[in-house]
Amino acid sequence: MAAFENYGEEAIRIEREIERHGVILGIDWQDDNAVRALAREALAYRPGEDAKVSPGDTPLWRAKLDLFGLAQLMLKVMTESAGDNVETHGGPAWKAFGRALWQESGLADRR
Repeated sequence: MAAFENYGEEAIRIEREIERHGVILGIDWQDDNAVRALAREALAYRPGEDAKVSPGDTPLWRAKLDLFGLAQLMLKVMTESAGDNVETHGGPAWKAFGRALWQESGLADRR
């Protein structure tokens, strides 16, 4: 049984959170360079290797960590929906971030 019952609604919720975190971080989702820089940071982040997150962390750092987690949720929703033969994607922020993650991962070069 899939973890998400309504992929479209879940995509809307994730998109809203991506947008919200983008506002906190000052990300313009139409600025490819800024979004790709964020994607590089997300792909390079290794929780066990970085300093432990504490309540004293800055709101900007917490927003980045949350956004990195949202990227994982994006992938999970798309993977599960594809397993149910449903194509799922979010709006402009989701697509911009997803495209940047794909490009920065090097997978775009392997096609």
